[in-house]
Amino acid sequence: MTTAEPAGQRPRGSELLAAARTVIPGGVNSATRLVGAPHALTAASGAHVTDADGRRYLDYHAAFGAILLGHAAPEVDDAVRAAIGGGLDLVGWGVTEPEIELARLVTETIPSAEQMISAMSGSEATAQAIRLSRAVTGRPLIVKFQGGFHGWHDAVARNVISAPDRAYGDDPLSRGILPEALGSTLIAEFNDLDSVRALYEAHPDRIAAVIMEPIPHNVGALVPTAEFVTGLRELTAEQGSLLIFDEVITGFRHALGGYQQVCGVMPDLTTFGKAMGNGYPIAGLAGPRRLMEHFSSAGGDVLLAGTFNGNPVSSAAAIATITYLRDHPDFYERTHTLGDRMRTGLTEICAELGIAATAAGFGGVFSLYFAEAPVRGYRDLMRNNDAAYVAFHRRMTDRGFLMLPLTLKRNHISAAHTAEDVERTLEAAHDVLRTIRKDGLLAAAG
Repeated sequence: MTTAEPAGQRPRGSELLAAARTVIPGGVNSATRLVGAPHALTAASGAHVTDADGRRYLDYHAAFGAILLGHAAPEVDDAVRAAIGGGLDLVGWGVTEPEIELARLVTETIPSAEQMISAMSGSEATAQAIRLSRAVTGRPLIVKFQGGFHGWHDAVARNVISAPDRAYGDDPLSRGILPEALGSTLIAEFNDLDSVRALYEAHPDRIAAVIMEPIPHNVGALVPTAEFVTGLRELTAEQGSLLIFDEVITGFRHALGGYQQVCGVMPDLTTFGKAMGNGYPIAGLAGPRRLMEHFSSAGGDVLLAGTFNGNPVSSAAAIATITYLRDHPDFYERTHTLGDRMRTGLTEICAELGIAATAAGFGGVFSLYFAEAPVRGYRDLMRNNDAAYVAFHRRMTDRGFLMLPLTLKRNHISAAHTAEDVERTLEAAHDVLRTIRKDGLLAAAG
């Protein structure tokens, strides 16, 4: 739980942030980390993190979802220690046994995968997928969905959490991106197949691929309809385009084989990362042999390069994480059950308090939109009360439940969370929602 700052004493977290600002731009290495207290975290174990001032938090942020089994999971950390002491570090020559074992595990678990390549981040994986798609099809354009996030590189760095006046239009995430790069990515509406068809009609024979988060978790949790995912698979095949599932967040979290295992739709390419290493840096791209052998490593014409690709430490972490999930299928039953309880509990609280809200999510991921149902696509999210969303996360964090205080950011339940944790969270949420309603931030239910 957080406490007031002692008179005349500056918190250690504030001191660390001030020191960081002298040597790191803004004091953080990713802009979304600059969100207020706690300013610096110093320890993590299981479902909890501790800040520099000794305050302990129940962690639902989970490093944007990278923590799947809980912080410092012994199965993973033991494997990493063994890799470090195993006589093999980064060699950058040939192949190592951990790389082979990891690729075997991935191709055995992801339904659409016959081969995989390793990377260090989800952005690298999606960049490889888009480049490969353009090379294979000989086409220049990509389709993404408003609200979907696929990394920071130029091809997809646009139209994520857009203001209403910029949604679906020109909304880059950064200055410094060439207009030609932005213009080569088209924007559709999630769960709206007609919006994708319209782009194919406007750009015949020019769309290389459609890239999608099967559940757009970067704007909370928009769950796709079966008709939408099936229709998208049929449409891309008809049009000679590739379908890319960006499972960097959904992969391994919602099912061992990712969301494609849940929905039964096979994409052409799959990117993954985040939770597969339980906090260690690793990502990948997988697909059928006929596509993957276009990489230069197999004699093709699509560059595959990266000194840290397949490094033994990250590979060991991923092997241990995936092996644990394979050997403990109850992980999915437990996290889905806890996620269902959290969503049901939040729904009941909002109904009791007369708050217009929708508890959304899938599996162990949950979000509380401050908008009435239905919430199917980004147009619905433009009805969300962003101020209330941020206030809810901020006040929950102040009470010791770490939830990223940015609008539309999701929360994660890991293997380390318990039913008691969820009930304590719901008790705190009831109090927080009551107080922010009292403060006039929340609309009444219709």
